Amino acid sequence: MKPLVSILIPAYNAEAWISDTLRSAIAQTWEPKEIIVVDDGSKDQTLAVARQCESDHLHVVTHKNQGASATRNKAYSLCKGDYIQFLDADDLMAPDKIAKQMEALGQFPSKRTLLSGSWGNFMYRCDRTKFTPSALWCDLTPIEWLIRRMQFNLYMQTASWLVSRKLAEAAGPWDTRLLGDDDGEYFSRVLLASDGVRFVPEAKVYYRSTGSSSLSYIGRSDKQMTAQWCSMELHIRYIRSLEDSPRVRDACLTYLQDWLGSFYPDRPDLVKKAEEMAASLGGKLQPPPLSWKYSWIAALFGRQQAKRAQVVLPRIKWSLIRRWDHALFQIERRADGAKFPKNLI
Repeated sequence: MKPLVSILIPAYNAEAWISDTLRSAIAQTWEPKEIIVVDDGSKDQTLAVARQCESDHLHVVTHKNQGASATRNKAYSLCKGDYIQFLDADDLMAPDKIAKQMEALGQFPSKRTLLSGSWGNFMYRCDRTKFTPSALWCDLTPIEWLIRRMQFNLYMQTASWLVSRKLAEAAGPWDTRLLGDDDGEYFSRVLLASDGVRFVPEAKVYYRSTGSSSLSYIGRSDKQMTAQWCSMELHIRYIRSLEDSPRVRDACLTYLQDWLGSFYPDRPDLVKKAEEMAASLGGKLQPPPLSWKYSWIAALFGRQQAKRAQVVLPRIKWSLIRRWDHALFQIERRADGAKFPKNLI
């Protein structure tokens, strides 16, 4: 009997996207599959839209708002699958995404093999998705994957993974303390339990970029900065549990330096912790430089104002780009009458 795959979809205020995401899940060619949607106390019509798609194989439940990690844990507690596919409520998968990954396991699959795939960004127009390979787009051992991730500041999108239940059970639940990079922390634990990553380039995911409204966006939120530091401490602990060598410590130092700007100068307490962590690794952090676009603001008005500009101005730019892409999307949709990308049906 072929393994059952559970597609788990946490949803919060996703009224605009949830129907497309559910079509993407329903269109998966792999059978057998089950789809479980958990509405995280949405304030819009997400729950009503999702329930219109309910069937024997698509189940929708709701609970009071608890955050993305708790919602994924709820969905996992309800599923029966031998393999787990996490899918955010605004993202899409190619119809054969899961099938390609399951086929890659071969005739005698190991339940400790972690599967990944290609992913690209889009805003509204899925056919304009850009797939840009990174150093993580290949077969890797757990330690090599984590070193590359931290050394080059890379990540894999949540839906690109396919996880066996054996690995999910070994990793444990999603950490509800984390507001950003919760998927990075979770899949680091999955990696620790795995015998390596099998990369399947044909297994494609379409990641809808939402800019500064994304859960992964830190900005100047104290709560999100604290959660981000928690995730970073865990990442460093995990990789050093596999190997505590000079190359690992160098990767950890690069990782700390890359993220220091998220805390500097707003949170001196977290900056101090990062500096202490760097010292324990045998290194030293440097004050994060401002790009030339903002350094003149620091010279005239101080570092705090430059940091504020560094947060606000990209948000404005991103908003304008999204509005333009949405306008083109509406024009193209009216022109061809399509309600859903043809290549994803």
